[in-house]
Amino acid sequence: MPLQPADVLQDVADYYTQKILRFGPTALGVDWSCIPTQEMRFVQLLKVCDFSGDVSLNDLGCGYGALLAHLAHRHRHARIDYLGQDLSAEMITQAVDLWKSRRKTSFAVGHCLPRCADYSVASGIFNVKLGHSRPRWEAHVRSTLVGLHDKSSRGYAVNFLAPVRVRGPRELYRTPVLPWVRFCEQELGAQVEVLDDYGMREFTLLASQTPNSRRVT
Repeated sequence: MPLQPADVLQDVADYYTQKILRFGPTALGVDWSCIPTQEMRFVQLLKVCDFSGDVSLNDLGCGYGALLAHLAHRHRHARIDYLGQDLSAEMITQAVDLWKSRRKTSFAVGHCLPRCADYSVASGIFNVKLGHSRPRWEAHVRSTLVGLHDKSSRGYAVNFLAPVRVRGPRELYRTPVLPWVRFCEQELGAQVEVLDDYGMREFTLLASQTPNSRRVT
């Protein structure tokens, strides 16, 4: 996995730590505009998963573990071994406190996933680039995608903000879809499906592993 710029990771960790300390385990605490839009994102991301049998799931950028509440509501009969990871230690503290009684649930602080799972998802982790240049942020995105690919035996899903006609906040990262489809397909060997018809100015990539995809040994 390519080396991550330490200052980028630290800036992201600091940003979300400040949010959770100010607002607690709420939508504002993870910088969501509202709960319904985040629920819609979860619906799209989880389309990469087959919940018909026992599955393991990595949730990168898990925050306080909101995806677990969604899973309990929408996939209550699924048998899921869940690992949530976040750069912010305070986020993980909140998550552990909230979900300590849930079976087959663990959390970790950091960026490099500590295990290979059937599936991995990452919601919104590429959207806020803070003060970093576009090339530097895209190097961070590439490295993160490599990590997700290497730690997902069946597939992984991520989302991005799509371009808009009117210039938005400079700290937000918006991108056309094709560069990241090509990266996942050509560099990582995944088979990619694009979801962009769910009423939001963004898109979700569902990446399925193929026989030629790289695997972690």
